[in-house]
Amino acid sequence: MNENPLLKLKAFGQSIWMDYIQRSVITSGQLKQLIDEDGLCGVTSNPSIFEKAIAESSDYEESIRALALSGKKAQEIYEAITVEDIRMAADVFRPTYDRLEGRDGFVSLEVNPHLAYDTQGTIAEARRLWSELQRPNVFIKVPATQESLPAIKQLISEGINVNVTLLFGLLRYREVAEAYIAGLEERAVNGRPISNVASVASFFLSRIDVLVDPLLEKIAAASSAMAEIAGALRGQAAIASAKLAYSIYKEIFSGERFSVLRTRDARTQRVLWASTSTKNPEYADVKYVEPLIGPHTINTLPPETIKAYRDHGNPAPRLEDIDTSRVALGHLAQLGIDINVVTEQLEKEGVEKFIKPYDKLLNALEARRLALLAGLDKTA
Repeated sequence: MNENPLLKLKAFGQSIWMDYIQRSVITSGQLKQLIDEDGLCGVTSNPSIFEKAIAESSDYEESIRALALSGKKAQEIYEAITVEDIRMAADVFRPTYDRLEGRDGFVSLEVNPHLAYDTQGTIAEARRLWSELQRPNVFIKVPATQESLPAIKQLISEGINVNVTLLFGLLRYREVAEAYIAGLEERAVNGRPISNVASVASFFLSRIDVLVDPLLEKIAAASSAMAEIAGALRGQAAIASAKLAYSIYKEIFSGERFSVLRTRDARTQRVLWASTSTKNPEYADVKYVEPLIGPHTINTLPPETIKAYRDHGNPAPRLEDIDTSRVALGHLAQLGIDINVVTEQLEKEGVEKFIKPYDKLLNALEARRLALLAGLDKTA
């Protein structure tokens, strides 16, 4: 019997997390099975994931009913449900976290997406969620907007684990890593331990190609001279960006500044590959897994991609091909595609893509709450 390809990834220093959460997955033992059989080391969540889990299952009916009838509003119901799911999942991963001495076994919960451009609001909500969760192996997800950079530094300085999400650009990634290191430095200066503080930088992939590929196709259609170059670059922008992000990670966390923190057992802010489901059916279903295998990385996969990789993954270290990645982004610039402009657009769109399902879910919870209360009135 062939070894599970997901398990083989550990030999190359990569952790696999699942980009999905649902209460029945936890309570049925399925999550524990994924840990035992596939070596799953963590879970990520976001408002879109929770909207799908809550709206498309009956897992939460009893909780919603009890919370609504106890007087909770829609926002309070949402938070109670999500905090409970994250707590339960964190408890399932606690043995992993303990065995690996805090290097893995994390579960993530995101701040209200409406706070993406509100520094102080993000800090306040992250503190509150961290306090409510009461688990060492959780991350509070904070978007990688310009306004959130001071929040990342502040939260890290307070010992709050941060998963920096919606990260698309290389310039912003440097700023995120800087915020993490600055937070650790401030914490160290204040005489607080830094060895127990964790963070990941979640670099989003497939959405880059979703935006860039149509631009390349338009260039190819308009210019026969550029058609070959543009065609060769289809589906390459995200992988090239990710590989260059990894080179930045190695540069920053092997540098002199971080070496001072390393003497106090500081952990690096690992790069996490997110948005890894293949959106274009022409591309392989493991497109955003195979090329990005390397030490000190995480790949968070939706359930269908986990299943695909278990079935036909071919693990090998392929993350070091930096020169080809630089050439690819250089060719994009020659074609008039500014990757920095692209990633700025994706960041704004990413915030909106989390706000919409969040608002949709809260509206649905409010309607359910009112219906329950109306039914109670009729039976009174």
